[in-house]
Amino acid sequence: MPCLAPPPALRWLPCQGWRQPSRLTAPLLAACTLACTPALAATVDVQLNGSDGKPLLEAVVVLESAAARTASKPQPGIEVGQVDRRFAPRVVVVPVGSAVSFPNHDKVRHHVYSLSPTKPFDIKLYSGVPANPVVFDRTGVAVLGCNIHDNMAAWVVVVESPYHGVSAADGRVRIDNVPPGHYRLKAWHPSLPPGTAAQDQPLQLGPDRAAVSIVLPVTGGGV
Repeated sequence: MPCLAPPPALRWLPCQGWRQPSRLTAPLLAACTLACTPALAATVDVQLNGSDGKPLLEAVVVLESAAARTASKPQPGIEVGQVDRRFAPRVVVVPVGSAVSFPNHDKVRHHVYSLSPTKPFDIKLYSGVPANPVVFDRTGVAVLGCNIHDNMAAWVVVVESPYHGVSAADGRVRIDNVPPGHYRLKAWHPSLPPGTAAQDQPLQLGPDRAAVSIVLPVTGGGV
C-alpha cells in the first residue's frame, strides 16, 4: 500500500482530529514525503571482451552484496532444453533454490546429468519433459552433459542475487533496477579453465547509469 501524507493544510492531533498545521508539523510532513519516495535504481552496462579483444558470448555477470542476498528469490519457469542435439541455452544463471526443467525437443532421447558438487543429478534416457525439475539449492557452477551425445555441454550458474545477466554475441550485459550501494561485480565464462574463480572487483553504484569494461583471459570470442 502506498504511503499517503495528510492533506497539506491539515495535521492530526490525538483525540482532536485534523487541525491547521504548526511549525512542528512541516518537518514531519517532509520526513514522511521523503520516506514515501522510492529509492532510485541504477542501470549497469557491462562490456566483456576476451584477451584478444573480441567480444565474449555467454559470459556471466553477477552483482553481489548482503542486500542482494536478502533480495534473492527462486525464479520460476527456467528451462534448459535440448534442440538439435544441443542444450538451449548453453549458459543460464539462476538464483539459488530455483527449479530447472530439461525438456527434450529432439526426436532422439537424451540422458542429462551433472557430476558437479554444486548439483549432482541424473535424468536417465528420456523423451519429452521429465516429470520433476531439478532444484539447484547450492551456489556455484554445475556443468551439464548428455550420456548419449558427448558433444553436448551446458552450464548452470547458481547465485545469491537477483542482479545478473549473460552476454550476447556483442559481449554486452545490461542489468536494470539495481539499488544504489556497494557491490562485488563478478564475471565468469565457461571457456575459463575448470576451477577458475570468477573475476571479482568492487563496484560502488549511485542512482545513475554505470558502465564497466571487463577483459577475461579467454580468446576466440569464447565460443
